[in-house]
Amino acid sequence: MAAMGSGLFSVASKITDSGGKPPAKHGALPASVDTRGIRTKSVSSRGLVKTNAQAPSKINGTRVGVMDGLKIDDDFTSSPPPRTFINQLPDWSMLLAAITTIFLAAEKQWMMLDWKPKRPDMLTDPFGLGSIVQNGMVFRQNFSIRSYEIGADRTASVETLMNHLQETALNHVKNAGLLGDGFGSTPEMCKKKLIWVVTKMQVMVDRYPTWGDVVQVDTWVAPSGKNGMRRDWLLRDYNTGEILTRATSCWVMMNKKTRKLSKLPDEVRAEIGNYFVDTPPIVDEDSRRLPKLTDSNADYIRTGLTPRWSDLDINQHVNNVKYVGWILESAPLPVVESHELASMTLEYRRECTRDSVLDSLTSVIGNGLGDLATFGQVECQHLLRLKDGAEIVKGRTEWRPKRSYRIGSFGQLPAEST
Repeated sequence: MAAMGSGLFSVASKITDSGGKPPAKHGALPASVDTRGIRTKSVSSRGLVKTNAQAPSKINGTRVGVMDGLKIDDDFTSSPPPRTFINQLPDWSMLLAAITTIFLAAEKQWMMLDWKPKRPDMLTDPFGLGSIVQNGMVFRQNFSIRSYEIGADRTASVETLMNHLQETALNHVKNAGLLGDGFGSTPEMCKKKLIWVVTKMQVMVDRYPTWGDVVQVDTWVAPSGKNGMRRDWLLRDYNTGEILTRATSCWVMMNKKTRKLSKLPDEVRAEIGNYFVDTPPIVDEDSRRLPKLTDSNADYIRTGLTPRWSDLDINQHVNNVKYVGWILESAPLPVVESHELASMTLEYRRECTRDSVLDSLTSVIGNGLGDLATFGQVECQHLLRLKDGAEIVKGRTEWRPKRSYRIGSFGQLPAEST
């Protein structure tokens, strides 16, 4: 081993001696590197040999390989190979591997997710956009009852149903291509600064849907007198076809600037006349006169009701659905706790603005509240008025004993394992 070491170092010493420079001291920069750290043209410190350099032929009697004909370039530099089109291309194998990894991970996550709905009815109209059916005369839209739309009775509130009716009415106008810059106003109505206002609403509820139910709402329009329009709704259970709610309403024109009622212009009649159907109202008209309700004959009074900013619609008056909630604010609690609203008739007298302060009055007709346990049906009269006594809405409600509603699998918690 000593002979081999001396042989190798002898070659290195010859190369160093050929340069005529002494070896660098330990810790000093090599002679082939300038002060900027850039290697100059010379032989590297790894002891590269020139062509025909001879190694010792024998070491301890054993022949070693002779590197004959090995040509080493004297001009050794650290510069990279020249840039060509080929070596500038990306490493496609690495890019393909990365894309494959991403797709495999996404596929794994997709397979882990149970994306299919638990019930087939959830596939129906998943976005709730609705469509025009029956030769363009009826608009149909489906709604899924959400958890925030049910109340203490575990059923959808009457205000939820009223909102669904209103939504289908507006979408009907929109899908027919008649929606202008207003709350259900047509283009000709917008030109003349006209809006629709409801004058009467009748609602009959046969059964209230529960959380997770899918309801199907049909709506259509018909003429009402010389200057009005009637709109009807039919709400069914999507799965069974059972009729849940029927409603009919009457609407007239109001000038948006003067806030006064207006006649139906011929231009507007031409826009909407093709969508009128010649059918009787889906709910027979309740022509019973609503008696005058005052502080003296009212059983329950709730005062100081004021609209919030969120209660206003885009026409800057209180949405008619909000009136229903205010009317029920004065409904007797024993009736609300033991009964459910079966029907409702509302007559709208004037609009309510954001600065209004209202009172809600209710009286119980008939035998009163003393025998609710034995007398099933309860009828109430209602009045919503301003502080100065001006009537906003008059109404009549009928109540029936509550039924037992059961929420399906959506509301059931898994049994605790033992």
